[in-house]
Amino acid sequence: MKAKKGKSGQFSLIWASLRRNRLALFGGWTVVLFLAVALLAPQLAPKDPYRQDLASSLQSPNLTYPLGTDEFGRDILSRIIFGARISLLIGVVGVSLSLLAGIVFGMVAGFFGGIWDSLIMRAMDILLSFPSILLAIAIVSALGPGLVNVMFSVGVISVPIFARIIRGSVLSLKEREFVEAARSLGASHYRIILRHLLPNCFGPVIVLSSLRVATVIITASGLSFLGLGAQPPTPEWGAMLSHGRTYLRAAPWVATFPGLAIMVVVFGFNLLGDGLRDALDPYLRE
Repeated sequence: MKAKKGKSGQFSLIWASLRRNRLALFGGWTVVLFLAVALLAPQLAPKDPYRQDLASSLQSPNLTYPLGTDEFGRDILSRIIFGARISLLIGVVGVSLSLLAGIVFGMVAGFFGGIWDSLIMRAMDILLSFPSILLAIAIVSALGPGLVNVMFSVGVISVPIFARIIRGSVLSLKEREFVEAARSLGASHYRIILRHLLPNCFGPVIVLSSLRVATVIITASGLSFLGLGAQPPTPEWGAMLSHGRTYLRAAPWVATFPGLAIMVVVFGFNLLGDGLRDALDPYLRE
């Protein structure tokens, strides 16, 4: 019971800190709003995002088309709503892949050390030596364009960051008294890692995951902008932005609204990540 009370008390402190941070709350509600839009896209979209109506092409925002239409007469609002599904899916799946790989590599390197630490961290250093967007472009170019390959590429470029964070946390935790006590009681390496080390690494991992989702969404949008991500007629924000740049003078709304969607959702994740960092760090709590 004491352990449960302790956990619930810690959660209350974190929640109280988040509630005092208005920017973090704004970011959190922004993320929740986009998640709700992505989940309820078929119910919220006023029109079929794939339906073409050449007679209505490049219409400015009006009552029928609140955000206007693109060069094929497709409703931009409906395409942005369905695009939220794709962008958030890429962000969540990409970060999840990098998180799982980063936990494995970081735990092995930090806990066992020695040759394992040297091999893993030198491999991570090699990945970090490449600019992330260039590495993502190289991976997608080798595998071919498509959403699945984009998810894999953005996952790969984030692995070194998670691995380094996990390794640093493990190095500081494995010499603590509770880990030594578990060793003295005969706990296996597997049990120590899962029961004692991994739960205590969740704080920085949660913060990093929130921030990396924003980075992954931008990277994936950049790949789609270059034609390496989602392929037509998929309503992905980066691809919509790429197609709309041709009409910036004649129909600026075609590119403006997808760009605003990317900006707002990334801004929300960044604000939420900053708030979580302050809330999870006891030294930064007010």
